[in-house]
Amino acid sequence: MQDLIKNAHVATLKRSISEASLDQVFRKARTYSAWLREPVPPELLGQVYELARLGPTSANGSPARFVFVTTPEAKARLLPALAPGNVEKTMSAPVTVIIAWDTEFFEKFPKLFPQADARSWFAGNQALIDETAFRNSSLQGAYFILAARALGLDCGPMSGFGANQVNAEFFPDGKWRVNFVCNLGYADRSKLFPRNPRLEFEEACVVL
Repeated sequence: MQDLIKNAHVATLKRSISEASLDQVFRKARTYSAWLREPVPPELLGQVYELARLGPTSANGSPARFVFVTTPEAKARLLPALAPGNVEKTMSAPVTVIIAWDTEFFEKFPKLFPQADARSWFAGNQALIDETAFRNSSLQGAYFILAARALGLDCGPMSGFGANQVNAEFFPDGKWRVNFVCNLGYADRSKLFPRNPRLEFEEACVVL
């Protein structure tokens, strides 16, 4: 009987997604700098967010906010904040996403975490607000990249920009603050450099 129960349990365990899916999201996915002149439909951006928002955050706080920069006029507002090496790749990308974090994210806890008074954990504690919002918006930015790849888009995340300039231009009221920026679209793979090495398991991991 115990063997039957064990076998039934094993049969219900989740299985790996397909090799092709793993290739698309991880093994063959890259950080891109050159883009095809292929627009990204607005509804696809919504689909990426719908997936990305499902990733875990502390107490479901979901502090990340996403600004989709899609027009020449909006790109011109971003241009002065970019490091020189990031100008062309950003100006040519169909979409540039500003991944930001909400300094007042805890005000959403009554909706997002109704089982406890989570708002009281953060209200008035600026250090905890900043630490939690930055960490979890970073996670949400990573979820966003994986969701975009899963839906067939290519990504070019970067941190070469002036955060104070971005905040002043896009978030002048100070409620949101930029974390990082990610170009989005369909990449020109002919201009891709070879993948750089990664650390081996033994170099980066410890099993205790």
